[in-house]
Formats: sequence, C-alpha cells, structure tokens
Amino acid sequence: MSAQSNRFDVIILGSGIAGSILGAILAKSGASVLLADAGVHPRFAVGESTIPHTLNVFRILAERYKVPELESLISFDQAIKDIGPVLGRKHHFGFMIHRDGEEPDPDHANQFGTSIPHLDTSHLFRQDTDAYLFHTAIKYGCVARQAYRVSEVAFGDDQVEVSGHDGQKYTGRFLVDASGFRSPLAQQLGLRAEPSALKHHARSLFSHMIGVRPTDECLDMPDSVRPPIPWVKGTMHHVFERGWFWVIPFNNDPLSINPLVSVGLTFDERRYPKPADLTPEQEFYHHVSRFPVLERIFKDARTVRPWVSTDRLQYTSTRTVGHRWCLLSHAAGFIDPLYSRGLANTGEIINALAWRLMTALNEDDFSVDRFEYVERLQQGLIKYNDELVNASFISWTDFDLWNAVSRVWAASQFPASMRFGRAIEKYRLQHDDAIFKELEQGSYTGSPFPGNEAYEQLFTEMVTTCDAVERGERTPSDAAEALMKQVVTSPAVVPYLGLEDPRTRFVSPTHETFIKMARWLATEGPADMRYLADNPRFSALLDR
Repeated sequence: MSAQSNRFDVIILGSGIAGSILGAILAKSGASVLLADAGVHPRFAVGESTIPHTLNVFRILAERYKVPELESLISFDQAIKDIGPVLGRKHHFGFMIHRDGEEPDPDHANQFGTSIPHLDTSHLFRQDTDAYLFHTAIKYGCVARQAYRVSEVAFGDDQVEVSGHDGQKYTGRFLVDASGFRSPLAQQLGLRAEPSALKHHARSLFSHMIGVRPTDECLDMPDSVRPPIPWVKGTMHHVFERGWFWVIPFNNDPLSINPLVSVGLTFDERRYPKPADLTPEQEFYHHVSRFPVLERIFKDARTVRPWVSTDRLQYTSTRTVGHRWCLLSHAAGFIDPLYSRGLANTGEIINALAWRLMTALNEDDFSVDRFEYVERLQQGLIKYNDELVNASFISWTDFDLWNAVSRVWAASQFPASMRFGRAIEKYRLQHDDAIFKELEQGSYTGSPFPGNEAYEQLFTEMVTTCDAVERGERTPSDAAEALMKQVVTSPAVVPYLGLEDPRTRFVSPTHETFIKMARWLATEGPADMRYLADNPRFSALLDR
C-alpha cells in the first residue's frame, strides 16, 4: 500500500515504545500500518529502568517476530553502538529507608542485583531509544503521521475511521490505541474505571537534572556496611513513609557522554496533598529537605527541563479490547513506576496481541473472543502491580515488614526470567511457535509466575497481611514476623539467593549462583518448578 493511501490494515495511535514496537512487528509481517501521534520525536519520556524480565520479553519479540533491532535494548554495549552513548548502566535495584531529620540506618537498606548471564539491564534515555524504535517501525514500512491529534473515532462493521484535528481521515481494519493516559479511544468510549477500583494511591513530580551527586558520596557510613555494588551503579530508591524518590543515572559509565540523571518523587496524595502555594520544584526540595542524605545528593543539582507534576497516577479501564479495537499498555491503565515493571508489562502485552492480530488480519476475523487473553492479561497485570505497590507503600513504616515484602517481590524475579529464557532457548532449537504460546498458560494471569500455586499463596499472604496493617488490625512488627516466616518456608522461594535469610540484605547472584539454582531445580526443586531447568543453556552449564 502506498504512503499516499488513507486506508490501512492497522491504525496505531501513539508512537512511543509500545506503538513503535507493535508497528514494526506488524509491518515486518506485511501489514499496512499507520503510526499516528499527537507529538513528535525526539521527546521526553520516563519509564527508563529495565529489569531482566524486560530484556527477556524483548528477546522474545525480536526472535518470534524477526525484528532484530529490539536486540539492541538487551545489551548496554550494543545499545551504545546502535542508539548512542547516552544510556546508563544498571547492575541493581537499591532501596534505602529514610526517616525525617535522621541519617539512614545502614542496616535499613537492600540491594537486589539484576545481573543475569547474557542479559545486561540499563537505564534507557527514552528520547533516543523511542526515536530509534520509531525509525525502526518506519524502516519496516509503517506510515507515520506526527503532530496528528485525533479528534474522533468511528466504528463500522468492517472498518475503523479516525479523524484528525486538521480534518484528515484514515480508515483501518483494526485500531490499537497506545497513546497512554490521554487515550482518545478511552475518552470517547468512556472506558476509564472508577479510581476506587484500585488500592494504591500516589502522585508524582519528576524531571531530568545535572549535578546530582552519587548516593555513595553522600553517605556517612563505613565501607563495611556498604553493598558489594556501588549504589550509583543501579536504580536507586530512597523510600520513606508512603513515598519514594528515584535516582536513575545516565552518567554512571565511561561509555556514556550523557550528564543527566532522571529524578522523581512519588508519594501518597492523601497524606501529601498537592500544595497550592508551591511550584513543583519548590515542593520537590521541600521534601528533599526532610532527609539529610537527600539534601546532600541534590545540593548542587539543577533541572534541565520543566518539572512535571501529576495528580493521582493510578487509573484503569473497564475494558481493554472491543470490536476492532484494543487499548494497549498505558492506554489501558497504570499504577506506579516502582519496580520498573512498565516496559516488561508493555512487552508482554505486545507479545500476546501481535500474533493474534496478525492471524485476525489473515483470516479477516476480528471477533472480540479472539483477543480475550489480551484483556485478561492486561487486567491481571494491573491487579498484580496494584497489590504489590500498595503493600510496599504500607510496609515502609517498618523496615522488618519491608524486608519481608521485598523478598516476596524478589522471589518471583529470577523464576520469571528463567521461564522466559527457557522458552527463547528452546525456540531457537525447535522453531516452534507453540513454545511461546505455552507461556500464556497458568491459572494466575498477570503474575510474574502465573503457573505457580505456591507463589500465588505467598503473594496473597503478603497482600492480606499488609492490608491488615493498614486497617490497624495488626502491628507492623507482628506482620513482619508472620510474613517472614511464610517467606522462609515457601517452596516458591528458590535457595542460594539468600531470600530466606532476613539478614541477607544485599542479594547479588553470581554465575556460580545460577549454576547452583539450576542444579537444585533439576534435582530437588518442587515438581511444578523443575521445568525451569529444562533449558539448553543451563544443560550446557550443568554438564561442565
């Protein structure tokens, strides 16, 4: 189809990461795709921190849909080469609890390493990575309309029509809205659910800054109580009661020439209502001044772009799929940037939607039932994130409770990565798409470990326990003791990481750790987890 035509197989609203990756996949498969966006590239965006699960999802998208450009996002060195020397390294998730007017307690900090063999997490400089993916989509044949604001969407029996503010109209066989919170489709169809459907409450302030001092330089504590990986080498979370600051450096590796640091503050708007007499920057520094270490970190920092100040961040939708349409990822809902799950969730949804949509185009069958799993997945991911983040915010009043909650989260991270990694390695040997479709099986859709009943029980126990604390039915210390007992005894917690030992606050797995984990899974692990060791890559390691 020529670029001059106004008729397409698929119209995608939004050309950020979600829209551009889906557009590239569909165009590579032969579909005609319009990629429309009210903005233009390059542009500012947050959601910059990757996790191992993000990288495995991107590996699947690259391998399954033959879009090798996505491989650049799973390697820091390759991204520096293909995208530009603007990314930051990420070797860990760092968490440090702060109390008003006090230096942080060295024993009230956690670090969870993100280094996994052949995966290289990083801090994405989104204006460049998003532009790279946008140009990839165009290279594969997407037709782009930037600065095109959709004013109306009309649905017929066999087509969708979008009208722009300039009067230009386009028709397609299917519409994907990947435009985010201000989704034209969600607004027109009245799809936003009542906020009361969600537990978590938070608003946010964020910007990019220069002159941000590394956390390591600002701590008044001996080397003996510091973690094995410097705090500056990862995504830093400075947490306090009902809130947290993020510090995401792009300047923490010699290969990067980017001097910027992404900073933000996310906090419960019920406890910290937005003040009418302060600018966003003034409010940010007001909360910085509460904590001595943060005062030192931001003492000489300067913003390089205007602050963004939001109202409550949380939203969801009553439906995410319908007759010839789908709300994709952040157009469907959002909870909180805590745990950096946004990009991983986006990739999972694209993976579930793309093959179904390609089949629908080939068969000219766009029945809503075909996309039922996409609906279930998106709602499940929102529910899981909502409960996880809400429990975390509750736990920050007491380190021991947070120490237990963080382990419930961490317990799923390595099995989830192993599960997707296994599928990729088996697919490379067998080239059977059924391997990827098997990933959609499991009773707990949206969970990072959807087929594991033991993890679901542990997660549910965490949610129930923290909810009881919030209602005043349990003390934080009692809840912490009870939940940690569940962590220690749960068969879902893989040994050798130290998660079952509350004294192990710095979890930094090595190559040898993964060999031990794989051997345990293959010989002693629970029956419903042993399949994780059925991985050609692990087999080669275990044979040594």
